[in-house]
Amino acid sequence: MPIAPDLAGVLDMLVDAGMIHGGQKQDVLNRGREQSRHLLLDRRAELRRLLGRQRVSYAISEIELIASFRFKRADVDAVLEEEVITEVVANTLGYAFIRVDPLKLDFKLVVDAFGGPFAEKHLVIAVADAHDALTVAVTDPWNTDLLGSLAHYKKKPIRPVMAPKSEILRVIAEFHGFRRSMRAAEVELGVDLPDISNLEALYKVSGTNELEATDQPIVQAVWYLLNYAHDQRASDILIEPKREDALVRMRIDGVLHSVHRMPKGVHPAVLSRVKLLARLDIAEKRRPQDGRFKTVFGKEEVELRVSTIPTAFGEKAVIRIFDPTVLKQPLENLGFFPREHALYEGFVRASHGMVLITGPTGSGKTTTLYSTLHHIASPRVNICTLEDPIEMVHESFNQMAMQPKIGFTFGTALRNVLRQDPDVIMVGEVRDPETAEGAVQAALTGHLVLSTLHTNDAASAVSRMMDLGVYPFLISGVLIGVVAQRLVRKVCVHCSAEELLTNEQIDHLRIKGAEGRQLKVRRGRGCVKCRGTGYRGRTGVFEVMKITPRLQRLIQEKAPAQELKREALNEGMMTLREYAIKKMAKGETTFEEVVAMTDEVS
Repeated sequence: MPIAPDLAGVLDMLVDAGMIHGGQKQDVLNRGREQSRHLLLDRRAELRRLLGRQRVSYAISEIELIASFRFKRADVDAVLEEEVITEVVANTLGYAFIRVDPLKLDFKLVVDAFGGPFAEKHLVIAVADAHDALTVAVTDPWNTDLLGSLAHYKKKPIRPVMAPKSEILRVIAEFHGFRRSMRAAEVELGVDLPDISNLEALYKVSGTNELEATDQPIVQAVWYLLNYAHDQRASDILIEPKREDALVRMRIDGVLHSVHRMPKGVHPAVLSRVKLLARLDIAEKRRPQDGRFKTVFGKEEVELRVSTIPTAFGEKAVIRIFDPTVLKQPLENLGFFPREHALYEGFVRASHGMVLITGPTGSGKTTTLYSTLHHIASPRVNICTLEDPIEMVHESFNQMAMQPKIGFTFGTALRNVLRQDPDVIMVGEVRDPETAEGAVQAALTGHLVLSTLHTNDAASAVSRMMDLGVYPFLISGVLIGVVAQRLVRKVCVHCSAEELLTNEQIDHLRIKGAEGRQLKVRRGRGCVKCRGTGYRGRTGVFEVMKITPRLQRLIQEKAPAQELKREALNEGMMTLREYAIKKMAKGETTFEEVVAMTDEVS
């Protein structure tokens, strides 16, 4: 059994692995004591925030100390991080190493295997349970006393694997913190929380009050969910009641992950807390409701939109997280190539006319619109937006929320907004003839109109406007350009590796001139930064169609969408599939994402 490595021993391992040089080793040995003292204060403050306690005990490990120096690695152009150091130590001493992905852990196993205080003290989490052994992630697998105690306690062999300390701590804080809130809620209810129908009957008999949305365990549970979602870069939180319990799922980079399960009886109180934050009617559970609220994560102010609907097993809620760093990006960060960026820049700098953004739900149209508005906003420009609902409130724009119940629709709003001296009008969506006619009239009278449509490609937007009753000569007169878009997941830069496309993949993509050639692309191997998926973040794929004189004539002649598309391609437009293939060739995405998110080139 290897002995515990000291600071010098860990540094020697890194020097032998070629990750640091002798000078960096000596720097740690010289300044380690002072650095450790400052690091301890920071770690304790972070733990107090994560665990919700004023008093915490903590000790700085050798690996943490070295990682805190943020050395530039000697072997690759990257910072030496805790995860890498942990893996080097594990490999050197002959231990298995894992990257802890919270979204792939069994929540019930983690919280049931060891109590919260025990897990915090010994830094241990259960990651897999088989009949022959329990696999646990620890920071010090050489601690034979701990492993022996665990084996005696669990009455089965323990298989230790080494994992980064910070990841183990975060899982303990999030999982056990959420479980503590759920347990406290159960205690306050004073029941075992069976099916909700039984609960309602029990309340009538015993007179026990329902757990309030303002009770501390529920407040803490909702805080854990929101904070966890932000840390995981989730765009949506789904709280879904089931027959026996309630499921919490989160959408990350467009993919849904199951995160937690909560007792069925606690679910109504959690929903009430969410509705209270969003200023919804907590007594109304029979009809859908929509609301919004703001909160702060670290130094970022984030807006959240809440939607609730009644389902067979109770109320379901979806919380959409509008991170301003995502919604307000420079245009060059959205994923445009230079030619398409220049074309789009020309569209939105026009003094009047109409620009349409098209694509299905979840394709990034809102991000493109908001980023565009921030790009052209200035004290000299009056921007008015018509939205249903307002996605994110910002004082640079004059934002109006549609209220169909009182007759304030896109059509009526467009007629009135022209009296507000706008330079730029953003219409959330053209969805009916009245809105289409109003948007075209606004563009004809000297305003720049930006809006969205639900069509699959750029050329189909023209046909859709005609279907809504707009005359072809009006469309050709006001339309400046159309942008169709999709979102593809980006290869994780922390674990990307080079690979070759197979002949079958090349044939499937119909890449011209690629027969018999070896085409290099990149793929993520999976790491803790990307939760083992190989992807981190998303980028846009665009089809940018500029309305040229030739296209104007075709529109006036009521040419079909396929003919418009052929002409646009002749003038240099890339299809969504071609654009995505170019992204793949640059190492930004993968073959699977190209195929999944774009249609074949026709």
